[in-house]
Amino acid sequence: MKVKEPRLLALMGVLTALGVATSHLLAIPVGVAKVFPVQHTLNVIGGVILGPGPAALVAFVVGLLRNMLGTGTPLAFPGGIFGALLAGALYRRFRRVPAAMVGELLGTGLLGAVAAWPVAVLVMGRSAAATTFIVPFAMSSAAGAIIGGTLTPLILRALGATGYRQEGKGSGAWSA
Repeated sequence: MKVKEPRLLALMGVLTALGVATSHLLAIPVGVAKVFPVQHTLNVIGGVILGPGPAALVAFVVGLLRNMLGTGTPLAFPGGIFGALLAGALYRRFRRVPAAMVGELLGTGLLGAVAAWPVAVLVMGRSAAATTFIVPFAMSSAAGAIIGGTLTPLILRALGATGYRQEGKGSGAWSA
């Protein structure tokens, strides 16, 4: 993955910082998981502004830092990365913010939830059914996707990206 513009790297840093800074305020314990709607908000915003790869990297780093700081669990990885990837991929395909919202919901609420099961069993030593995380992940993801879908156009306008578009073959970058 190549980040061609310093502003994209800066935006990745800002999204990561927001995710880490809010993780001790807004993480909601649900069984062995700590659902974090802010991550899903950031996945939609990052998926649109950055593209799937950089958005997934932001989700990974936020999950890693949350785990290191004790505000997350290993479930943060499947709970964030799949949503960011699909949010960015569906936005890239359809160029509509609602597509990114759907990508976040499917990526986290379904794929991430199912991928969380082996993490809970093998890494965390918890017994759980394969479908255990679908409802809490989907609820958290839906809340975050709605917030992210509402904020993304406002953020793009604030960044001066009134005519935002995809740039380059492998980028989800915006431009003014």
